[in-house]
Amino acid sequence: MLSVLNLSRQTYYKYRMSEDKDYFDYLLIKQVFEESKYTYGYRRIQEGLLVKFGVSFNHKKVARIMAKYNLKPEYIKRIRPNTTYKRIQENVKPDLVKRNFNVSKENQVWTTDITYLIFNGKRLYLSTILDLFDRKIVAYKISKFNNIPLVTNTLNEAISKRKDVHGTIIHSDQGFQYTSYEYKAICEANGIRISMSRKGTPIDDSPMESFHSILKKETLYNNNISSLEEYQALVEDWLLFYNTTRLKNKRRS
Repeated sequence: MLSVLNLSRQTYYKYRMSEDKDYFDYLLIKQVFEESKYTYGYRRIQEGLLVKFGVSFNHKKVARIMAKYNLKPEYIKRIRPNTTYKRIQENVKPDLVKRNFNVSKENQVWTTDITYLIFNGKRLYLSTILDLFDRKIVAYKISKFNNIPLVTNTLNEAISKRKDVHGTIIHSDQGFQYTSYEYKAICEANGIRISMSRKGTPIDDSPMESFHSILKKETLYNNNISSLEEYQALVEDWLLFYNTTRLKNKRRS
């Protein structure tokens, strides 16, 4: 399993002792699920785990972990719209940042949010994680769906890029994605501390609000766009420009 997940033995046992005992089994299940182009249900995932990794999981365990991390075939997602998601009140966390947006090192505080990319009545959703130290984008995802996988996929990409994130604070609003069990489990398994703005108080995450404002001003409002696809391509180009070239004022909240 260590070679499959590209982990050292020390890292494996460090995270194996975390609160979420399903996390590494989830990573194996997720890999089979993604290679199926998001089409396998739990029984075919069970078969895939045996064929690909030589591991035998009980089908009830596979079904439970897939439900926990919201791994659903695309046709089920279309049948069950995103409006079924609700905020889980017990997973709402206090604000650990308290508008102190000036940090002294990388991976000390990340901030994250979702914004709409709307053109001609059509929309996409952009999920972004920003490091407050250098105001650079750690990871982002663009999707047609505003759902939990949009956020967890962004978070997993950020973790894979930065590796040692034990103790990192990740700050967000109280949206259903961030109060989900899936999001909580990934954070706990990697030693990430969850922080949340107060309900209805966007100023508690003003760096991300400012980032979204700049993004839209310099993409949508600064170009003659003819389609949503063109808008998405422009945003992706701008995100690369933002990380590599655009000057940033790290002290601006």
